Amino acid sequence: MRVVLTFLLWMTIWLLWSGLYKPLLIVLGFVSCCLTLFLAQRMGFFKREVFSLHLAVRLVPFWFWLGVELVKSNLVVARIILSPRMPVSATVVQLTAQTDDPVLQAILGNSITLTPGTVTLDDHEGKLLIHCLTRAGADALLEGEMNRRVSALSRS
Repeated sequence: MRVVLTFLLWMTIWLLWSGLYKPLLIVLGFVSCCLTLFLAQRMGFFKREVFSLHLAVRLVPFWFWLGVELVKSNLVVARIILSPRMPVSATVVQLTAQTDDPVLQAILGNSITLTPGTVTLDDHEGKLLIHCLTRAGADALLEGEMNRRVSALSRS
């Protein structure tokens, strides 16, 4: 059932994003989705601990929160770049994920990297190594709001 739902989701998204409904393109999209599904199956995507379609509904409020954080971070980074002094105090910090779920750890790492001024360098066994543009940004990250929100995705 997971495979069928995922295929239908991917095919629907492909059709909506394509916007072209010519027979050849629909067949190519179908073949592309089938190939992607085959590769995902071979990589173990549909195993219980990796399959994350169940998070879809819970991710929407998180995305809105993340969107606000992205805007705030963009403004901070723009202020730093436009400042004549360029107050950069680059630092690398280690953050321990509050969840053991590998999908949620990936969401945490990707959310950190999406936020301007931070890049997740490594994610190994729940320990994320993060490069931050400023010490204040590192401190805000270590306060754990993003970590708490990502770990809450599994409990909602």
